[in-house]
Amino acid sequence: MAVDILIGTQWGDEGKGKLIDVLTKDVDMVVRYQGGNNAGHTVEIGDERYVLHLVPSGIFRPEVKCVIGNGVVVDPVALDEEMAKLRERGVDTSNVELSDRAQLIFTYHRMADALNEQGAVRKIGTTGRGIGPAYTDKMRRCGIRAITLTKPDQLAEKFRAEAEKYNKLFRFYGAPEMDIEAELVKVLEAAEHLAKLVANSVYTINNAIRAGKKVLFEGAQGGLLDIDHGTYPFVTSSNTISGGACTGAGIPPQSVRDVWGVIKAYTTRVGEGPFPTELFDAMGEKLRQRGREFGATTGRPRRCGWFDAVASGYSCMVSGVNKLAVTKLDVLDDCDEVALCTGYEINGKVTTEFPAEASDLEIAKPVYEFLPGWKCDLSNVRKYDDLPDAAKKYLARLAELVHSEIAIISVGPRRDQTFLV
Repeated sequence: MAVDILIGTQWGDEGKGKLIDVLTKDVDMVVRYQGGNNAGHTVEIGDERYVLHLVPSGIFRPEVKCVIGNGVVVDPVALDEEMAKLRERGVDTSNVELSDRAQLIFTYHRMADALNEQGAVRKIGTTGRGIGPAYTDKMRRCGIRAITLTKPDQLAEKFRAEAEKYNKLFRFYGAPEMDIEAELVKVLEAAEHLAKLVANSVYTINNAIRAGKKVLFEGAQGGLLDIDHGTYPFVTSSNTISGGACTGAGIPPQSVRDVWGVIKAYTTRVGEGPFPTELFDAMGEKLRQRGREFGATTGRPRRCGWFDAVASGYSCMVSGVNKLAVTKLDVLDDCDEVALCTGYEINGKVTTEFPAEASDLEIAKPVYEFLPGWKCDLSNVRKYDDLPDAAKKYLARLAELVHSEIAIISVGPRRDQTFLV
């Protein structure tokens, strides 16, 4: 039995899509288990660049089954469009399955998302994709699930009823209302295309595990955006840590073998929220430009800073990461020295523990350890032994601080710029 989970260990954008794509050469199934189309997984194959939002990153290998699990919130119109665009580029999408238990996102969720953000005293910095309101409906037990895509009459009835509830809310706040019938036409059209994908994925996944298939679970966002363990309230609305795979796909924890943690060689964040190692100087801008740090989903520039071992160490701990995949090491190529945050000074006291309260993180002063840079181009390196000693020392110290072991290194966006340690 080979069941692995791959997660991001920071605030997202670590390069999970690329690593999933690399790892899928040896697996039979890839499963998305949480989040929605607020995720943006970028995969570069040769000269082609793809950005996936809902479709699992195993889609580029026709022999790999791709499952969108029950823990994902799915915008049916967005999924239909994403799959159509992939087919236009010659990608076979016949291997995609959608869990009948997945919750659906509709236009009224996106409108509510925007309304919440506009009226917030303190903005969270959401992507505006309706993720939070859809998860809220799930917890309120009034959400519409993917099984309804196979029952158009029931779908129309439920959609109209829920949409009218939201329109009453919009009227109360003086916000524009949704044209229910116009939006329903789009939903029913998407449902007609997607109905054939809907299946009881819990059985699909567990039957594959029992049959000894190799299954890889793909997390979205990052561990520091977890609704429980992230920088609350500046988090997403789902459990992004490895444990989310059990509830988000319906698997028992004892089936898991390895937890891969994708970790960027420095740290970035999109949107609002505390970020102790954020750089506001020329170095921060250099990291942004060299790393092409602009959101795949929103295009927003990412905030950049030195590697935060306190935050990433906590993330690795709660997910049980035992294999690290370090990405974008090459972005640090021309640095005279590189820094690692080994602790926080908060109100005059130094701690190596990641605090629960966002206000503590906002005043935290990073305690840095500096190491020499390697001042050479790593983009053509294809094995660990060929890395300069300074890069090896940096990687070794990073791994030591987060209490895990490095298994993969990436020195560029392409498949061939990734190698095993």
